[in-house]
Amino acid sequence: MRKALALLLVFMTFSLIQVVPIKAEVFPMDVVTFPATGSPAIAKPGETITLQVAEGVEITSLSIISILNGPYELPIVKKEGTSIIAKIPENVVPDAYFLQVKSNKGEVIIPNGVWVLEEYPKVLRIAHGSDLHVTSGAKVGYVKGEQFCRSIFKCGEGAIPLNSYVATDSFYTYWAMKDVDVIVATGDVVDTAGDSKGYQLLVDTIENAVAAGKPVIVIKGNHDDPPQYYAKLIGPKYFNLTIGKFLIIGLDSRGEEAHPDMAQLNWMEKVLEANPDKIPIILVHHPYWYTTPEGRSGKIEGYSVFDDWETIAPWVSWYWIGGPERKSEDIAKRFLEDVEKYNIKLVLSGHVHADYVQVYIDKNGNKHWFVTSTTTGAPDKREENNWYGSRIVEIDEEGNVRLPGIEEMFGTIFGPLSSYPVPQEFMVIRKTSDFGSAVKFINGLEEISGKFVLVVPEGAKVDDSATTVKYKVLGERTIGDKHYMLFEITIPKGESQLVVSKGKDTKKPEISIAYTSPSKPVKGRPFKVYFKATDNLGIKDVYIEIEVNGEVKRYPGEPTKGDPKGEFFLAQVPGVKSDKYIIRAVAIDFYGNKATAEKGIGMEVTTTTTAKPEQTVTETVTETVTETTTTTTTVTETTTVPAKGVCGPAALLGLALIPLLLRRKK
Repeated sequence: MRKALALLLVFMTFSLIQVVPIKAEVFPMDVVTFPATGSPAIAKPGETITLQVAEGVEITSLSIISILNGPYELPIVKKEGTSIIAKIPENVVPDAYFLQVKSNKGEVIIPNGVWVLEEYPKVLRIAHGSDLHVTSGAKVGYVKGEQFCRSIFKCGEGAIPLNSYVATDSFYTYWAMKDVDVIVATGDVVDTAGDSKGYQLLVDTIENAVAAGKPVIVIKGNHDDPPQYYAKLIGPKYFNLTIGKFLIIGLDSRGEEAHPDMAQLNWMEKVLEANPDKIPIILVHHPYWYTTPEGRSGKIEGYSVFDDWETIAPWVSWYWIGGPERKSEDIAKRFLEDVEKYNIKLVLSGHVHADYVQVYIDKNGNKHWFVTSTTTGAPDKREENNWYGSRIVEIDEEGNVRLPGIEEMFGTIFGPLSSYPVPQEFMVIRKTSDFGSAVKFINGLEEISGKFVLVVPEGAKVDDSATTVKYKVLGERTIGDKHYMLFEITIPKGESQLVVSKGKDTKKPEISIAYTSPSKPVKGRPFKVYFKATDNLGIKDVYIEIEVNGEVKRYPGEPTKGDPKGEFFLAQVPGVKSDKYIIRAVAIDFYGNKATAEKGIGMEVTTTTTAKPEQTVTETVTETVTETTTTTTTVTETTTVPAKGVCGPAALLGLALIPLLLRRKK
């Protein structure tokens, strides 16, 4: 009988759900394995690039396109096995391009596929970030100026919840506006290797940078392992790129193994031997050094791995040497031998969620810089001397390395902090809908100008009445399934916004309180308020107010998912020293339209709503009231009782039974 009832409920549930057929998806790397979203092909007009295609794939045409330039067809010069040589036409305007590929497996677009330069740089300026930890779930830190907190209660009033998606998008957006050549991310680019939506969110942030004209290079970290989606959406596990005089080698430190294997080092040595006239730059997720004689950051000077390994070894990180047992000592020693032998000038890393700068100066006086950047998207390992950070690393054709601005900011490059507070103090919060797109900027640094890209619905225009930044529209274009608008923009210090819409928004948001956790908050103890807020354009500000005897305190709403289109939020309340108070959820859109919802704790909330000038409706509720028009509120004491259900109980029960039935069947 119970089984029959369960099956009936499941049938009822599925009868209410619209079934959408799932199409087999072709990922970019299923067609072309190089170039990739995280490793572009690089050339000047008139030069050739080499593509690697997947087994069984036949390429029929190649083209590149950006918002302002192209499309340009790339003539195929030669095909040999899985390699294709294509030519960049002489008339191509230098830019970062999306690569459009047509093949027997379907059509794919590889953002960041081809980077065309007018001239190769004599000084390569790298914007270095690491540990982005993008997730489709919630990964939130709390910031207040230069202060970072794992708990919002530590930061106190004025703290801003900053999730990994917003942090990553802000990082790419900031450096795309600055005078750098390329943006590099050294691993842990998502929080969970199997999170396909997290990778797609990451690709969205990369597209924003590339569409603004800035190329990107990405390597994998332990959170990207196993590379199920990384290999399909981002790129190969290890690779090498040439930018004029500079040779960039991306290594794979192989998940929890935490260092490359000997086969990779053999491959790296062959690449280095084939490019003896280049300046080598190594990207690897796990840092090589743990400390120096001067502290975590500093110099290791006057030694050689060939003569002084036993002296050097204790300073090497356990990731590379294999712990106190030195299980991978041969790998660690071999890599440092390569650093000296091939005069590797720069090694960029991440993983430890902290800033380290270590300069190894060998017996011949050659400087080898090991620069480890703190997390850019999730500083959740330590709070002291830490923030969401990134930095500029410069290297010239002689191999000289600089960290511009760091010594001026901190007095030394070897301090506990040696990065810029980006995105700590520069946040870009995007909202996109069919009605339009809007961006909220929170800029605690200084006025910044540069190119900025926004995905907008076709036909939408900038609304000057709602926009508070200086801008110039440079162009717009549809690439793939997105319509991009490119701006030259100046973002002032403080809070500002850019609104692109199909008309003036006069519609208020919709907001409702779902529940509190615990369901009955205990006097004086912390609790959470979960609520939903939606808007036809996008929510700009969302928060919870706690009103006690007319006194109101505000607590910011934070998204429960990484997706910027998410509609569900929570607010953390440190505790209320009263048995009777009002919880008020507030949502404000980019046009200033405001909506509220209220829930009484230990009291009823009586709301008088004016529906029309001639009609007045009075409601008494204990759970949620959604403001739709002008509202005034009065409070009367009462005992809280459960609210009436607003969902079909049979449907909810059926949904709850589905996984149980599937588990039993399995």
